Amino acid sequence: MKPNYLRATRDLKENMYQAHCRSLIELAKENERIVICYADFPSAEAGEFFKEHCPDRYIDVGIAEGHLITAAAGLSNSGFIPFTHCHTLFALGRGYNQIRQNVAYDRNNVKIILCNSGVIWGGIGPSHHSVEDIAALRAIPGLVILSPADAVSTGKTTRAAVEYEGPVVIRLPFIGETYPTIYTEELKYEIGKSLLLRHGTDVAILAVGSLVNDALEASEMLEDSGIFASVLDIHTIKPIDEEAIVSAAKQTGAVVTVEDASIIGGLGGAVAELLSDKWPVPVKRIGVNDSFGESGKSKELKEHYKLTSSSICAAAKAAIAAKQSRLNPK
Repeated sequence: MKPNYLRATRDLKENMYQAHCRSLIELAKENERIVICYADFPSAEAGEFFKEHCPDRYIDVGIAEGHLITAAAGLSNSGFIPFTHCHTLFALGRGYNQIRQNVAYDRNNVKIILCNSGVIWGGIGPSHHSVEDIAALRAIPGLVILSPADAVSTGKTTRAAVEYEGPVVIRLPFIGETYPTIYTEELKYEIGKSLLLRHGTDVAILAVGSLVNDALEASEMLEDSGIFASVLDIHTIKPIDEEAIVSAAKQTGAVVTVEDASIIGGLGGAVAELLSDKWPVPVKRIGVNDSFGESGKSKELKEHYKLTSSSICAAAKAAIAAKQSRLNPK
């Protein structure tokens, strides 16, 4: 039976950045400690609301991402809940030390919104694609890393970040794109608890971000050929849901990870590390394989990096074959 938090169809497409902005507006009405901060980045409807209704809680530092993070840490020290917004690449490239020292080490209550994360950013090139964000940030102690799958979960992620006391990173994909809406408003979102979207016994597909939709498509394609796949939305990359992942590995004996960033140290790395220690099974990783981004449209980039439902199907079949070869060695 399909969970009540899943839409009957995924034909509706919505913008995830706009969903984040709408959630911020509602939260700002409830909590006067929320401040929104930008580094020469489009503030969209949230910015317009703050400028009109609470201009003292709107800050744009210009092209100075390191200062953006440091200023946010100072605001946190003063009792505010700052949300920073900038391109993912520049948050890491120019603000990594500040994220590490001023936010994570000092346990400041800063919410870092990484915009245009991953490699599926159409119309741009390798200078702006961030393939290393998950790997680089996973290694920093104390950071919570979230990556919602659609507009509904994005809004709930933003609210959960406010309710959590401590540093939080939220990955959002290309802000100029719309993405299939997977969830209903019945969704109960909890940091650290993955969401089981489909149950299967042959293979488990663990996906993150906008590629959760592709994982669902792949599971439906696999079912047509008699293969039943579990699908989990691993919206919390850190702290990762160890219990759910180990359980999925035990139930299926084969795992596929799907992400829009590097498999080296990313979700694929995190899952492989966990399962090699807790419950070793074949793991096939879908993601960027030790390369920089390329120029192209979003659809072309997905095909180039094999981030499509058909590629996920192929990886699932390979994982199942590896499982069977272990069970029946020659």
